[in-house]
Amino acid sequence: MTYSDFTIPELKKRFGLSVNEETNLFNHIAEVEIPATLADILRRWLSLSLNLNTEKARSELIIAPMLTEFKLLYSDKVSLFSGIEFDVDDAAGLRGRCDYILSRSPEQLALTAPVCVLVEAKNENIVAGIPQCLAEMLAAAKFNQSEGIPPFPVYGAVTTGILWRFLKMCEGIAYVDSAEYTIYMPMKIFAILTHIVINDRI
Repeated sequence: MTYSDFTIPELKKRFGLSVNEETNLFNHIAEVEIPATLADILRRWLSLSLNLNTEKARSELIIAPMLTEFKLLYSDKVSLFSGIEFDVDDAAGLRGRCDYILSRSPEQLALTAPVCVLVEAKNENIVAGIPQCLAEMLAAAKFNQSEGIPPFPVYGAVTTGILWRFLKMCEGIAYVDSAEYTIYMPMKIFAILTHIVINDRI
């Protein structure tokens, strides 16, 4: 079993997880300025990614640039990993390859706790990507604790590139944000990433 094999009922049964879908997690977070390079990338590439209309195009032209510019802006605080194996607990099925992981550490040669996970939604279906993200967040919590990080909240996100939905896990409760944000709100998405990776305790 790997992260993508989980369903929400299985996560509830196996890990005793509760799910809250009614909380607007980041309504209070104010927008922030985005790097000029990212603004230019979105201006030039967004329409192309929409017209190409493939997961690969959205990954390469929207998601990767967004996360890369975030990493570059906070290069002394954050590391970014793409497509790495994240095998935390084979017996529990918490294993597999993660689309993206952000770490609150500048070390790029090896993954360091604490971490935040991001899942690329398949078939433009955000909801279908939520169980995988929750499974990766459970693994992130175990990884963080194994590295001596106190049990602070763990964050995740599911994105199609166009739509972004954020999640928070704390004390056995998974909060799935009641709001979705579009790429046409890049300053809000960047603000949320900044809050969960830089300002809060991932």
